[in-house]
Amino acid sequence: MAEIINGKEIAAQVRAGIKEETERLIQAGLQPGLAVVIVGEDSASQVYVRNKIKACAEVGFYSENYALPEQTTEKELLELIARLNQDPKIHGILVQLPLPSHLDENKVILAIDPKKDVDAFHTENVGKIMLGNYEFLPCTPAGVMKLLEYSGIEVAGKDCVVVGRSNIVGKPQAMLLMQANGTVQICHSRTRDLAKKTAAADILVVAIGKAKFITGDMIKEGAVVIDVGMDRDENGKLCGDVDFDSCFEKASYITPVPGGVGPMTITMLLQNTLIAAKSKMKDK
Repeated sequence: MAEIINGKEIAAQVRAGIKEETERLIQAGLQPGLAVVIVGEDSASQVYVRNKIKACAEVGFYSENYALPEQTTEKELLELIARLNQDPKIHGILVQLPLPSHLDENKVILAIDPKKDVDAFHTENVGKIMLGNYEFLPCTPAGVMKLLEYSGIEVAGKDCVVVGRSNIVGKPQAMLLMQANGTVQICHSRTRDLAKKTAAADILVVAIGKAKFITGDMIKEGAVVIDVGMDRDENGKLCGDVDFDSCFEKASYITPVPGGVGPMTITMLLQNTLIAAKSKMKDK
């Protein structure tokens, strides 16, 4: 039976450290600041934004929240970003995705100053991650690495399989595991013999967006299973991409949903904002 990786507990430990560092920065005359921009009425996005604002208050950050109407034009949004890029109180800018269809997500992401891009989606930051020479990491993959670290799970030399190839999770996750000296394979919807590949993984990270997709017969005995998914099962109950019950019996470590990777995502956003603020202090 697996040991459950408690994301809430680990997130609380990391946030305590962020709060301490923030207090020291404030004493030195700099309060980390995060601006969160949301366009439209997407209910899931609104929940995420509220959680982010609350998390900022908990660690002592200054925060600004911009809730823009659905019909906001690209010009208006880009003008707001340009203003925030110049604002010395703001060290991190986060534009909540997805955006309404009339707005070009790529153009919006590229408009954010790379030094304030605390989601690490700007091509400059993506390139730095590829090279292993980065300031920020995408929040979810960074959170996964922190869960492994705090759980004492060694990545070096392990066979790692990432199921999912999104720009937000799958691709950067593979990079980070490789930089930690894991041997990495990326699988996706077109992968042949997927179960054979997942069953060879010492560390399996699943981010495919399909409820309970990975079952116990698809994993190796003693594997570490990290579930990035956030889905609803047939009864409308929150679940992940991994069938927790069947995998729990075989895995050595497993993350639950909720309470696994989720709490780490916002925590790493705070970490990125702190890094951005400290970097600004060095530039002075």
